[in-house]
Amino acid sequence: MSLWSIMLLKGVSDDTYNFDFISPPPFLLSDFIIIFLCKYFFDLISKSTIDQVYETARLEEVIGEFINLKKSGANFKGLSPFSQEKTPSFMVSPAKQIWKDFSSGKGGNVIAFLMEHEHFTYPEAIRFLAKKYNIEIEETVQSAGDKKIKDEKESMFMVTQYAAEFFQNSLSNTQSGKSIALTYFKERGFNEEMIKKFALGYAPEQFDAFSRRAQNDGYKLDFLIRTGLVIEGEKKIIDRFRGRVIFPIRSMSGRIQGFGGRILKTNLKTAKYLNSPESDIYQKSKILYGIYESKQSIAKNDVCYLVEGYTDVIQMHQSGITNVVSSSGTALTVDQIRMINRLTSNIIVLFDGDTAGLKASLRGIDLILEQGMNVRVCALPKGEDPDSFARKNNINDLNFFLEKTPKDFIQFKASLLSQEGNKDPIKKADTVREIIESISKIPDVIKQEIYIRNCANIMDLSEDSLFSALAQANQKNNYKVSKRIFPNTSEALVKKTNPSGFKVDRIFELEKQIISILLIYGNLELDFKESIVKTNHEGELIVESRIIKAKVFEKIFLDLQQDEVELSNDNFRRIFYKLIESYQSDSGVFNLEKFMQSNEMDQNQVITDLVMRDEQYKLHEWEKRNIFVKNKGSEVVRLVNETILSMRRYLIDQKIAELQRQTKIQEKNHETLQDILSYQQLKKVLSKKLNRVL
Repeated sequence: MSLWSIMLLKGVSDDTYNFDFISPPPFLLSDFIIIFLCKYFFDLISKSTIDQVYETARLEEVIGEFINLKKSGANFKGLSPFSQEKTPSFMVSPAKQIWKDFSSGKGGNVIAFLMEHEHFTYPEAIRFLAKKYNIEIEETVQSAGDKKIKDEKESMFMVTQYAAEFFQNSLSNTQSGKSIALTYFKERGFNEEMIKKFALGYAPEQFDAFSRRAQNDGYKLDFLIRTGLVIEGEKKIIDRFRGRVIFPIRSMSGRIQGFGGRILKTNLKTAKYLNSPESDIYQKSKILYGIYESKQSIAKNDVCYLVEGYTDVIQMHQSGITNVVSSSGTALTVDQIRMINRLTSNIIVLFDGDTAGLKASLRGIDLILEQGMNVRVCALPKGEDPDSFARKNNINDLNFFLEKTPKDFIQFKASLLSQEGNKDPIKKADTVREIIESISKIPDVIKQEIYIRNCANIMDLSEDSLFSALAQANQKNNYKVSKRIFPNTSEALVKKTNPSGFKVDRIFELEKQIISILLIYGNLELDFKESIVKTNHEGELIVESRIIKAKVFEKIFLDLQQDEVELSNDNFRRIFYKLIESYQSDSGVFNLEKFMQSNEMDQNQVITDLVMRDEQYKLHEWEKRNIFVKNKGSEVVRLVNETILSMRRYLIDQKIAELQRQTKIQEKNHETLQDILSYQQLKKVLSKKLNRVL
């Protein structure tokens, strides 16, 4: 079965489901792009290993570990894990090794199930199955340095797993663990189920109890130190978490990345909470406590509650609210938000009932909005935090509160204003500016407009004034982004705005589009329809067509040469000529990695941004939207032609504007007027080709 096969439902009856496959469109990213992405972002698992995993894995066995399946004719069926249902609609076909969930519309092969249900990445799913079926993972050729780094990371994960088991054993099977640590957990209201679910533990007070045991069991001191479990002093080795209760921190796939520890004694001059230091496997900005335990619930409920501490997460789980994670007391980061975004686009932030804390925590909301996610804010009663509030209320009361209390960020900020006295015009103006700044972070312009109208109603202000303020904020934000990604871009690229919103610099976008096409499709050889503008017997401009075979880079280069056009952006222009030179080399093989090695850092920033972020050119994702491209070449041809025609149309507009300015200076200049008419006629022809209205 092809990796990219797409499952289609042919017919449905009460108990019989027929499945079939069709071949999807070819992967439209070139091989060199795929290699680049794999090298820098994924584990390089060999094709032979992947093929063996697909051949060995039994879909019904894998799914049966997560869902209770019952035999139904030649198939199996069970309750959907992706929705709440009473009648089973989740079907598994052992013969064809595919599954279909008719309640949610999801379906696919064994890898697709693990990616949907467990939210694994593709490599994680392969590794999970390889481990289950005892398949040795073979990797593509790595450098000695890369292999060393990977092996060291694996060794560190082995150490953290060993440490987690040691701490759990110390909690359950030692006198101090039972009398001190376990008593603390019971006082916090944690039951045995939660202690086991979150793998809570205890580190003995002896200064080297863990390090001594670990070394005796064969674990190297170097890895104990690098994981932050052990501190190397001048004279002795000291356990970092000694005398603390332990909260293991897991990754999305369940691997132990690090630990959090809380001191039990109150008379010691030390931090109440202590976390693992930064390491190769633990980066505070990229972890969320409880993500492994909560991921299925987050995806199923399509919302994530965000709290502050470890105990908040555990207590919420114990109370029945299982779609909750914690930023572990650190400021919310983009990486953490993107991790949540893999599961849901909806976040509800739970704030402690403390006004000072509320204002400090609002800063993370802009980051959430900037990622295109939906965010609401829920303030708990004064003096309460999620931990204490969950302990005091049953599941019904909690659900009612969490359903009725959350507000969107505009309402929430407005409510804070009313608490401080909304009669103060200065405070009101500052609040409005804060709200506008938050709205400007939202990438969806429709959402921006809706929020602006809501803000106008709530704050009793005119929409025009708010739209004007939004345009200014958009201009400022766009300028910052433009200067960060394209450092040589002139200020002229940021156009003046009007109340309706930010105006995009057209030539900048077209030039960026040209570079994107060259990077992704430059070496493809395709049939292009060449358009030739001629004058007929009546003096009208007409377009004649002919078919030419050329590579994409040849087509773009020759068209720009013919039009005597040079890219205006410095970075784009330099990248353009280097790309053309690379494609014209004797080898004729383009290697992105090698190409980037020869470039300056600012150019590589541009290239990376275009390769990774410009989603509109990743045509391979069209099948996810049920758009099946039959001919890859035709789509690339269309993209190239439209880009070139759009640039020509833009340049004609500029020329017409220039000539019109001349007519204002040179009165009755018939030659100039005739030129304007000719250009307008040509513009009409191009607009017709682009199917656009003048």
